[in-house]
Amino acid sequence: MAALEAESIHIFRETVGELEHPVLLFSGGKDSVVMLHLAAKAFWPGRVPFPLLHVDTGHNFPEVLAYRDFTAERMGLRLIVAKVQDYIDDGRLQERPDGTRNPLQTQPLLDAIAEGGFDAVFGGGRRDEEKARAKERIVSLRDEFGQWDPRNQRPELWNLYNPRHQPGEHVRVFPLSNWTELDVWNYIADQNIELPSLYYAHDREVFEHNGMLLPVSPVTAPGADEPVSVRHVRYRTIGDMSCTGAVLSEAETIDDVLVEVATTHITERGATRADDRLSEAAMEDRKKEGYF
Repeated sequence: MAALEAESIHIFRETVGELEHPVLLFSGGKDSVVMLHLAAKAFWPGRVPFPLLHVDTGHNFPEVLAYRDFTAERMGLRLIVAKVQDYIDDGRLQERPDGTRNPLQTQPLLDAIAEGGFDAVFGGGRRDEEKARAKERIVSLRDEFGQWDPRNQRPELWNLYNPRHQPGEHVRVFPLSNWTELDVWNYIADQNIELPSLYYAHDREVFEHNGMLLPVSPVTAPGADEPVSVRHVRYRTIGDMSCTGAVLSEAETIDDVLVEVATTHITERGATRADDRLSEAAMEDRKKEGYF
C-alpha cells in the first residue's frame, strides 16, 4: 500500500511540475475520492493546486452529488460542473432510446477541457476494472479531438512519464492505474476516508432490469413486469442511476466490504455497469471518442 501511495503521489507531482493547467475529474465516487485524498497528500501543507471537474448527467445519485459539493467546499477547491442536461436543452445532444446518459458525457467533457484550457486531466481509472482501461498508459495522450489511439502510446519505462503534447492536445493521467479494487478499499480503511453511504449495505427499493438491480428513482421506473422490492444492497461502483446496478450485500462496515471484495471474482464494472454491456468493446469505443 505504501508503494502504491508513493507511486500515485509521484505521478501527481511530476504532472503538476511538467504542465501548467491540470484538472481532476471528481464525481464523488470512491476512486475519485481516493485520488483527491492522494492529491491533498502530494501537495501538503499547500492546497491542491488545481480545480475539480464533474460531468453531471442529470441521472446522478443525489447522495453522491451532496458528497461532491460538501467535499469541494470543505477543501476550498473550485468545482466546475458540466451538465449534460444543458446540451439536451439546447439541442447539442439528444436523449438515447435506452434512456441512459452515461455515453452522453463525452462532448460536455471535451468542451469543459477546451474551455478551461486544461492540458492534463487526472482520472480515477484503474487497469483491473475493464480490459480497455488495462491497455491505456498512466499518462495517455489525447489528440486535438480528445480521442485516444491505443496504437499510439508512449513507453513508460522506469516510471518515467512523458506528458509533452502539441497545442490543442492534452493528456489524461491515471494515478490509480496500478491499484486494484481491493487496494482502494484497503487504503480507504487505512486512511479512514469517508465515502457516500451508497457504498455500504442499506435497504433500498429496487427492481430487476436486464439482470441488474436498479433503484426506483425519477429516472429509473420499473416496467409492468418488473416488481419492486426492498432489498439489502450496496453499490460497488457509482455511475448514473440509469446504468449502475446494486449488488445484494450484508456489508454494512468497511471491514465487511473488505471481506466481500476479497472473495469476489467479478470486477465492479463487469458486475454492475450497463454502459459496459452495450458491446464487447463498449469502453474502448467510448475512450477512442474522448471518454474518460
